[in-house]
Amino acid sequence: MSYRIIPDYRIFTDTTADFGPGMLNDLPRIEVIPMEVSVGNDRFLYGPGGNLSVKQFYDMLRAGKFASTSQINPVTYKKAFESALQNGYDILYLGFSSGMSGCFDNAQLNMDELRKTYPERKMFCVDALCASVGESFLIREAAKKQYEGMPIDELAAWIDEYKLKVYHWFTVDTFDHLKQGGRVSVAAAIAGGILNIKPLLHVDNAGRLAVVKKPRGRRLALKEQITHMQEGWLPDISPLVVIGHGDDPEAAAMLKSAVETKFPNAEIHVAEIGPVIGSHTGPGMLALIYWGDNR
Repeated sequence: MSYRIIPDYRIFTDTTADFGPGMLNDLPRIEVIPMEVSVGNDRFLYGPGGNLSVKQFYDMLRAGKFASTSQINPVTYKKAFESALQNGYDILYLGFSSGMSGCFDNAQLNMDELRKTYPERKMFCVDALCASVGESFLIREAAKKQYEGMPIDELAAWIDEYKLKVYHWFTVDTFDHLKQGGRVSVAAAIAGGILNIKPLLHVDNAGRLAVVKKPRGRRLALKEQITHMQEGWLPDISPLVVIGHGDDPEAAAMLKSAVETKFPNAEIHVAEIGPVIGSHTGPGMLALIYWGDNR
């Protein structure tokens, strides 16, 4: 498949975006900026040129280690952006939600400085207000628009218009990593473990991860995810559905089967949840992403 036009701009993102196999097939190249992840006492780089794989990451978490992430530094942003600018490309950065990280602010400040050096180039810094497979979902849809010939300024406006229609529903297997990151209290984590609660989370309109419900057991949590999709799916925008999992392909297969049964027209992709979000949610996370009107 060839491009309908030769893209005159590059789309950038970061390794918070978790892409599944085939999600970007035949679409313009996406530039992915790596991020630092600490696991226990060791520091790694995750993403292009990095030294941490998803499997290695979850093996360490399952061995009892906890992880944290670091913001992308300005030097890394400048190096990535300037490479494209020097080669004559305009740039659009679609970044990790500002509600969860300061990365977006760093990118925006860096882009403001680069505008002084490259005044002839168009540069857009768009806050995805999404994370992980939600972020990759939005980027994939943006890349389709780029492939179809949408100019960079129109695409930036399109993303801003539609990004709050990207619906994230997550369930996690344990409270341990949410507790470690300060997203739930110690008391809530202890009670959740005793009651076998599988908290259901979503990304709100401010781009923050929030606990919505506390179903007991994986099957009930999965049922809640499907119910939310039934109430709000907007396939007219696109039938794309992305299922993400934190080193739990069996649970992902179960959710995929449920989506196929209820929504036979869905175009489903399955992706692993990488270390950036996985640091806060741990192994066993299960995510359902779609276009909807009930965020």
